[in-house]
This record gives sequence, C-alpha cells and structure tokens, in this order.
Amino acid sequence: MQNPPRCMSTQHPDNVNTPFFSEGEVLAGENEIKEAYYVFSHLGIPEQMWDYEGKEVDNHVVEKLLARYPKFFAQNNIGKDVRLTLRVPNPAVQKGQGKLLLETLESIPRNFDIAQMCGQQGAPIWEVILPMTTSAQELVRISEYYGKIVVGKAEMRVGSASVQEWIGKFAPEKISIIPLVENKEALLNAHNIAGEYAASQKLEGMRVFLARSDPALNYGAASAVLLVKIALMQMQEMGEKNSLEVYPIIGVGSAPFRGNLKPTNVGNCMGEYPSVQTFTLQSSFKYDYDEKNVRDSVEGLNASKRGKALFVDKEKALGIVDKLTGAYQQDVAALSPIIGMLSKYAPQRRARKLHIGLFGYSRSLQGISLPRAIPFCAALYSIGVPPELLGLGALDGKGVEQLREVYVKIDEDIKDSAQYLNMRNVEKLPAAVRERIGRALDIFGIKEGADLEYSQVSTEIWETLHSENKAPLYELIAKAAWKRNFLG
Repeated sequence: MQNPPRCMSTQHPDNVNTPFFSEGEVLAGENEIKEAYYVFSHLGIPEQMWDYEGKEVDNHVVEKLLARYPKFFAQNNIGKDVRLTLRVPNPAVQKGQGKLLLETLESIPRNFDIAQMCGQQGAPIWEVILPMTTSAQELVRISEYYGKIVVGKAEMRVGSASVQEWIGKFAPEKISIIPLVENKEALLNAHNIAGEYAASQKLEGMRVFLARSDPALNYGAASAVLLVKIALMQMQEMGEKNSLEVYPIIGVGSAPFRGNLKPTNVGNCMGEYPSVQTFTLQSSFKYDYDEKNVRDSVEGLNASKRGKALFVDKEKALGIVDKLTGAYQQDVAALSPIIGMLSKYAPQRRARKLHIGLFGYSRSLQGISLPRAIPFCAALYSIGVPPELLGLGALDGKGVEQLREVYVKIDEDIKDSAQYLNMRNVEKLPAAVRERIGRALDIFGIKEGADLEYSQVSTEIWETLHSENKAPLYELIAKAAWKRNFLG
C-alpha cells in the first residue's frame, strides 16, 4: 500500500460560513458534487469522504464529476491522483440501514465502468470506512460479501449465459475496508482489530480511523486524547511486531473540544498526533477561514511526513481517564436540559437524517440522550461554557502533571477555548459543575474569557434561553459561532 494522503476532506457540518458555491445554508445534493470538485481542484485536498451514514447521498458522484469537470479529471485520475472514500452504515448498529450498505457496495463496480468509459485508469472507488467498528469480523463480512456476492456473481449462470457474459466484468476484484473505532473499548482494542483483519486478508498495510469527537462527547476531551494516544501507541507496536504498516486516520474538527484542527493550528495538531498519517479537514476548516490560508495549510500538511507515536504509560493514563470520565459525565448529566434545549436552535449546515428511532441511533450517556457532537459543542460554547473544562476539576496536581505528559498541547487548547468563557453564566450553573469548572480554571490560570464581545453575546443567549420568547436563539447562536469561526 502506498502512503495514503495526509489529509481527507469530510462532510461534517461544523461550519458557520456558507461556501460560495452553495445556493443555500444547507449543503446537499448537487452542492456536494461541487464541493468535491472544489476540494480537489482549489484547496488541494487529495481525498474526499463520501458519507452514506445518516444523510442523503448522490450515488452518481463519479459520473457527475467526470461529466462536469472533464478538463480537471483528464489530468487527475479519480482513485489515484484524487480519492473518493465511502463511509457506509454499520448494520451491527444501524439495523435499518443494512441494505444501504449492500447497495453502496453494489455501486462500486458501476462507478468503475463509468470511469473506464470516461478514459480513467483503475478503480475510482476502492476504499470504504465502517463506523462504530468493534471487531475484525465486521470488516471480514464486508470484504467477503464484496468478493463472494458483488464480484462473485459474475460466474453465476442466468439462462444460457453467465452474469459476466450478460452484464460484463465486475471490478475492482477487491476493496479495502477501513475500521472507524469510536468508543473506549474499541479504541483500546484497535490494534487487535486491525491485526486480526490484516492477518485474515494477508495485508501488508492498512488504514485505521480513530474517532476524536464521539470519544470526547462520551468521556470528555482530555480523556479522548489519552485514549487516542494509547490506541496510536498500541497500533504502532502491533505493526512493528507483525510487519504491518498501519496508517492511522484521526477525525478532528475545528473546535478545541473536537481536536482543534484549523488552518491557524495545524502545527500544534500534528505535534499532538505525530504518528497520524491522515487528518480530517471538516467543513469549518474549509469554509470559515480565508481561502489562501486554507490552501497554504493544506499544502503544508501534504508536504509533511508523519513520525512515531508518543509513548504513553497506559496504566497511569487509564487511571486519569477513569477520574475525568466520571466527573465529566456528572457535569454533562447536570447540564443536559440546557444542552438539549439549545442544541435544537443550532443552525443546520448539511441535509442529515435524524439519528434517533427508525433512521439511526441516538447518542446516550448514562441514560441521557445527547445531540451529536457538533450541536452539543454549539450549545455549550454559545453560553460561554467551553466543554473542554467539564470534568477537569476532578484532577489533583499530580494528575494534572501526568495529563500534561501525554496531552502535550493541553495548555494551548485550554487557552484557545478560554476565549469563549463567560464567568457570569458559569456562576449560574449547578453548584457541583460550577465548583469543578472553578478548579479547572485555577489549574490553568484562567480568570475570565478574553473576548468581551463574545461574553456579551453569550450572556444574551443565556437570557434568551430562560425567557418566554426563544425565537432569537437561532440568530444569536449563529452570531456567537461567527465570532468563534466554527459552529461546533
């Protein structure tokens, strides 16, 4: 396997600014085709995630790109020079979308045929990402289904001919499956999942996708960083032991809580995760900053080389995770009514299906349903309660020093998020939450948010939330997001 790209554009709706090519605030359908071209041709990002999980997706993306932008793709082969990587539903979790997984796999040979007719070389799509992976067997099922059913049916007889004689050949013969691991257990077991799958497929290299937002949502931002660091170290050790080249992907957003990867902070993020091969560039990264700054930061990422994973004392790190997680979950439970009310007013930036009931899954914490990470962050930042601070007050001085040894950029991230602190609103929070945030602020030497205008907006949001007329919340949350340069 050749070195995968250093960055991957995704469709995560964390942007506040609407891109110039979109006719409306909500990106969907044809606008996402334009986005893929813009990402490749203008921003220089060599890979675009095409997300089938929880949203409506255009199945004819390859055909439309080749038909509309023939000059660009005559010089840039899809699948080689630029990549479309599919994110598919996981039927083990999203029962109602299992057939969509099969439909998506069936579309891969069709897209191959279209690309060939347009003069492209090789397969335009040959990788898929499986979210919420918890075992190697989930990956094996997809790989074998594709080989035995999607491609294998070519040899079946229908009447007097084989399917291949009737329809034509099915290519590519094999696809690569990328596990996306998202919870604590899966992150700590990511090296075994990857090693077992690679051995079953006789692979010399594979990509493994580590979530950053959902672990932060479930366990707190600092805990998420520690869990990812352990996973990166263990995957590197496993790869060296088994002569397997592992290429980690990390799913980071622009909000400090979700990874703090933005054009103005690329160096810090690479320094935090030196062994990561591919960083996700989400919508806020692409659309909430000057285009030249975005291009320059992408160019820097593309030119950089990954290093080695940092050593982590696993036992100490997991002890810190346990302390932080317990306190964080208590804080979130206490704030859940506020988060639930405010998240309903967070502006929508992508046409996404509901993630509850029939169409998906809800995020739940100790029986409390939570919104997804982006509206969760939008709610808390909007009232001047940076979510990075939740739970941190549970650590003593020794615990903080141990945390700093692993989470090397924590002081920079906390300083970044402290700009959006509103002590006036913090003082109105439940006593236990207020006290823990106060201890966290003392640990990092923070007295007050640095941005007076932001404090005024977040005060107005709090007052509006507790008034009878909540209609202005949508505009106020958007106004606060404009000041942050990200939605959530």
